Amino acid sequence: MNNDFVYMNRAWELALQGWGKTSPNPMVGAVIVKSGKIIAEGYHHYCGGNHAEVDAIKKAGARARGAMMYVTLEPGGHTGRTPP
Repeated sequence: MNNDFVYMNRAWELALQGWGKTSPNPMVGAVIVKSGKIIAEGYHHYCGGNHAEVDAIKKAGARARGAMMYVTLEPGGHTGRTPP
């Protein structure tokens, strides 16, 4: 099985943890992978909270440098309650 598929599938699973809590924003999951291993995961916990990417990067810390991030929604440039 393709690893990209595995990591994106995990990101979708994480996104579902926000079910019913993120509206009107979408549910989003993020997985950070380095050297073929997941080093951090995140999701959008609630409307107005950190984006999934921020959640995952905070957990990964400096280990995120040079890693790949899989996210279920393309990053946006809109500034609302939280910055892009």
